[in-house]
Amino acid sequence: MDVANIKTPADIRDLSDEELILLSKDIRKFLIEKCAVTGGHIGANLGVVELTLALHKYFNSPTDKIIFDVGHQAYIHKILTGRAEQFDQLRQHNGLSGFPKRSESEHDVWEAGHSSTSLSAAMGMAKARDIMGDAYHVVPVIGDGALTGGMALEALNHIGHDKTNMTIILNDNEMSIAPNVGAMHNMFGRLRTNQNYNRAKVDIDGFLSKLPGGHKLRDSADRIKDSLKYLVVPGVFFEELGIKYVGPVDGHSFRELGEAIETSKRIKGPVIIHVITKKGKGYEHAENDKIGTWHGLGPYKLDTGEQLAGKASAPSWSQLMSDSVMALAESDRRIVAITPAMPVGSKLTKFQQQLPDQFFDVGIAEQHAVTMAGGLAANGMIPYVAIYSTFLQRAYDQMLHDIDRQNLHAVFGIDRSGLVGADGETHQGVFDIPFLTHLPNMTVMMPKDEDEAGKMVYSAFNEYTGPIAIRYPRGNGLGVKVSAPETGVPYGTWEVLREGQDAVILSFGPTLQAILEAQEVLLKEGINVEVVNARFIKPLDTAYLNKLNARRVPVMTVEESILTGGFGSLVVNYFNDQNMDVHVRRLGIDNEYIEQGDVDMLLQEIGLTTAHFIDEIKQMVGKNEKTAD
Repeated sequence: MDVANIKTPADIRDLSDEELILLSKDIRKFLIEKCAVTGGHIGANLGVVELTLALHKYFNSPTDKIIFDVGHQAYIHKILTGRAEQFDQLRQHNGLSGFPKRSESEHDVWEAGHSSTSLSAAMGMAKARDIMGDAYHVVPVIGDGALTGGMALEALNHIGHDKTNMTIILNDNEMSIAPNVGAMHNMFGRLRTNQNYNRAKVDIDGFLSKLPGGHKLRDSADRIKDSLKYLVVPGVFFEELGIKYVGPVDGHSFRELGEAIETSKRIKGPVIIHVITKKGKGYEHAENDKIGTWHGLGPYKLDTGEQLAGKASAPSWSQLMSDSVMALAESDRRIVAITPAMPVGSKLTKFQQQLPDQFFDVGIAEQHAVTMAGGLAANGMIPYVAIYSTFLQRAYDQMLHDIDRQNLHAVFGIDRSGLVGADGETHQGVFDIPFLTHLPNMTVMMPKDEDEAGKMVYSAFNEYTGPIAIRYPRGNGLGVKVSAPETGVPYGTWEVLREGQDAVILSFGPTLQAILEAQEVLLKEGINVEVVNARFIKPLDTAYLNKLNARRVPVMTVEESILTGGFGSLVVNYFNDQNMDVHVRRLGIDNEYIEQGDVDMLLQEIGLTTAHFIDEIKQMVGKNEKTAD
């Protein structure tokens, strides 16, 4: 069957296992070729080809609800639901999303870009089904790593307690955050099929019952047997929660998958099918990946797997931040690094290797990571939590209650701050400024270049106190030479990069480069603009703002972040609260979600480019001629 000819899951339901095997090969070839051009989460998807085919063969989507945790492994699901022809635009602007998207298809019943949500969503859908008297199946698909998320464990507790009918697919691809899941459960599976254990229990009971005082001996034996059960019975954790365990199942065997799914349908109550899969299966380069490089990546060469992004002229921001913290940690054992399952993405692998006693990967557990940092800080340590902006959203309460309220000295490296591009609206790091700056004790900074970043790291650990967040973008730095800092950045101060008298632009981070370009163009046209590096988003440099009030010039704030509650709002609120009459124009992202696409294209659409800055300043100073983009 031609992959492009699949329009609905019904097209595969009558295929034999042999035909499905052939289709699996075709799908893998299709994915490898398409993702070589667009990039994407190729490793995760190659591992679930057979599993996804089996789910759509034995369940009836969209009547039956198939829910993908995280969702980055839903490419095969998209193919089987009629979207193969859209893969040329996978993760492109106005193209096919890299995650399930309800507006794309009725088969995408749940949207997720973060892990550990599928079980809670499944519980809600199952309860809706039961209340309305319907009879469809609810099938969450969750990875072994995602089960480290507290939300998943909360949902398991509820599902088992209520004995709610659903089939949970545990996709164990042996690249988990908890490495014991794959190896331990394979061992448990062999023991479970061994009848000697069950037969021995019966024989011992019979023997003890014939002895004087046998009931007392039997009570002791029962306690021993209960202890043994936890050593030899697979899935006992789920069984004790009230969830029937089936497996382990070969996730690349249609026979085993079919038998397990059909078994689950006959069982009343919740069932978990433990499926063993191989991440990257069918593509040597992805199969051999042991550190997560092939989890999600850009375009690559088909034959060699070489990534086509080209060699960067400067280190990544993530690497720069990690190296700067590690340099301090080497001479100060109080400094430790924490990551919620992102040592590769946050470039902490060197830190992990060289300072293992000062490094903690806590798994997909952002809330735990933040509160653990609080516990460390309360006992005299200085923790560094490297976390993506979009994932920090999950730990807002911990930031407020456990860190900021206690005014603990913890440093947060907020990776991927700003637009991230192809991963789309679930991953754009544009909401952290509003939810961090209203915390009373929080300091929020963003450096203009690598050298200033190094100074901010130095200050954060050696000169400042309380909770500190340093934002930095995805991608590579500017190529600025980094000096070994002996002093840091004076607290709460901004930096005037270009002086001018006609207008003032306040901004921070990499956006300043486009603003400086705009300033040069405007200067040639007789408009002299002052450009300020507002590196402290909180606290504001109120001494500078007070001087602006006296100068009576228009002010423009620029931020690659959501405007509502953002930096520009803080500036406007300050002027209003001080009864200052300063005209402020705020540029940023309107109150909306930004979909996937090339970052430069998104900035053009949003209105955060050099040409837009030129036009806005001309309008503010009374010269309204439009500049061509």
